[in-house]
Amino acid sequence: MTMTQTKPRARELGLPFTARTGPFNAITDVEGVAVGFRTIVEETPRPGRKLPVRTGVTAILSHADSETPVPVYAGVHRFNGNGEMTGTHWIEDGGTFLGPVMITNTHGVGITHHATTRWMLERYTSTYEVSDFLWLMPVIAETYDGVLNDINGMPVTEADVRAALENLSRGPVSEGNCGGGTGMITYGFKGGTGTASRVVTVGDRDYTIGTLVQANHGQRDWLTICGVPVGKHLQDNTPQSQLKERGSIIVVIATDLPMAPHQLKRLARRAAIGIGRNGTPGGNNSGDIFLAFSTANPQPMAHRAPALLDLAMVNDEHLDPVYLAAVESVEEAVVNAMLAAEDSGGTPHDRFRIDAIKHDQLIAVMQQYDRYL
Repeated sequence: MTMTQTKPRARELGLPFTARTGPFNAITDVEGVAVGFRTIVEETPRPGRKLPVRTGVTAILSHADSETPVPVYAGVHRFNGNGEMTGTHWIEDGGTFLGPVMITNTHGVGITHHATTRWMLERYTSTYEVSDFLWLMPVIAETYDGVLNDINGMPVTEADVRAALENLSRGPVSEGNCGGGTGMITYGFKGGTGTASRVVTVGDRDYTIGTLVQANHGQRDWLTICGVPVGKHLQDNTPQSQLKERGSIIVVIATDLPMAPHQLKRLARRAAIGIGRNGTPGGNNSGDIFLAFSTANPQPMAHRAPALLDLAMVNDEHLDPVYLAAVESVEEAVVNAMLAAEDSGGTPHDRFRIDAIKHDQLIAVMQQYDRYL
């Protein structure tokens, strides 16, 4: 479920992101893409447990209004592999995936896959005959939230996954401490969910590239925003500013531009440059895993498709502005995640308190470098 944004995003704050965006500056600017959240926050530990619960589930669905499952062409890239994204072997070989993309915490992958498959069976089997072949493999990704969340208590349930899927929205997207991003940390600040979009013209038509990230990566001294070494100026000797890289980032890039699987793999690869702009080199303990998909070229499920398929695809010679749009939207999405985040932890039950980046301190640093609009 989306919520009203309570803190200014990067552009509203005056950071110099100026490229053209869709109306929401979000992944939902791509036609047919919807996002849903289930956020779980329990500051008092559950019976028998010692740590609070701060976690959740994020759902992304293409062709959200379709009453039948629609395969989409896709590509994946593993920049640093200390993480999980299910279904990637088939995306590599078959170039498609079917169903929602779900993002949660590391120990929630199994229940999220189970619950998402059950949700798809209930949503779609009524449109098929009993003898039909219905093969489902949703994409489930994760990042580790065990610093702020009782991850070993495995608090995510099937009901939580279903709640995210049943609250899908195609409007503005919540950011920061929501969904799978609830307990995440970015560059030693509170991080989480972030999104952004870009509009590019290819030929004589506009297309949208939308990005959603679950940002849980980086360490403080690496943080760079719009070319400014912010992290080096915001060292405060607190435990959170001394945390070493032990997180990950999931990047999902959606577009309505017709692209073939090999082109989408190349698009996914550009997310590495996008997160690199914010300073991370891709730490050893980080799982930096990226997915790109296109809502163009909708096809029936393979067993119902004709022997020969028609496929539109962009000419590779026109991809440079698309690559740039992906890089810029990933960079901005990470910053949006940090700016929307709220302080977390610091209760008597916690090991850490993780503060969100202070907007006034960030503005002061940006002004020193004349990078504030």
